[in-house]
Amino acid sequence: MNEIDIRFYEELNDFLPQERRKVTFHHRFNGNPSVKHVIESLGVPHVEVDLVLINGISVDFSCRLRDGDRVSVYPMFESLDIRPLQRLRSEPLRVVRFIADSHLGRLARHLRLLGFDTLWEVDYSDPEIVELAEREKRIILTCDREMLKNGRVTHGYWIRSANPEAQLKEVLVRFDIRNPQTLFTRCLECNTPLETVNKEDIDYRLEPLTRKYYSDFRHCRDCDRIYWKGSHYERLLKFAEDMLASLSPPSVR
Repeated sequence: MNEIDIRFYEELNDFLPQERRKVTFHHRFNGNPSVKHVIESLGVPHVEVDLVLINGISVDFSCRLRDGDRVSVYPMFESLDIRPLQRLRSEPLRVVRFIADSHLGRLARHLRLLGFDTLWEVDYSDPEIVELAEREKRIILTCDREMLKNGRVTHGYWIRSANPEAQLKEVLVRFDIRNPQTLFTRCLECNTPLETVNKEDIDYRLEPLTRKYYSDFRHCRDCDRIYWKGSHYERLLKFAEDMLASLSPPSVR
């Protein structure tokens, strides 16, 4: 039986039992496992890890552990330049797209409100989510940490909060998104990009007061919903502006 000393830093502690958080602890194992295998066996998905040091030297996930090793595991560094070290997190995707699991419907709507391409269906299975993320180069947002341990997953995040507004803030901070896409460009229900539509073409579908006071309309070609800048628009705009204003500047860890 071999033994190492290991410590996880910052938000990686969210995955650990209380007694192992923010402390160095002993871990015993048989054989010669990779550091990735041990990290995930302790509950931390590989996509949450950006840097691993073994005895003070940065290594990749395939590095094999030996008896007596001291291991330090770090989350991503958004603001700190660690280029001399070996980063483990995949390169950021050139276009930010998300796919959310079945528990995150309201988060998906919030992201669509900010203009982000976000897939969500209440009946998505885990294999479907992984396949879509891999094929379409999407970031997986999930409440299921086990999904993020799948070797096919390259970009993902485990949602900590149960509150949709707090979830949105988590995602914006985690991926350092402070300048969102254009607001109100996607259907909140089905994610389809909205198209400008002539009022005359939808006049028969409008309520009398909507027809009287509004002239700017957008249409979803997939689910056939119509959007305009009514009271709901003002409420959603304030929500988006307040959320973005609440984001604190990034800090160096």
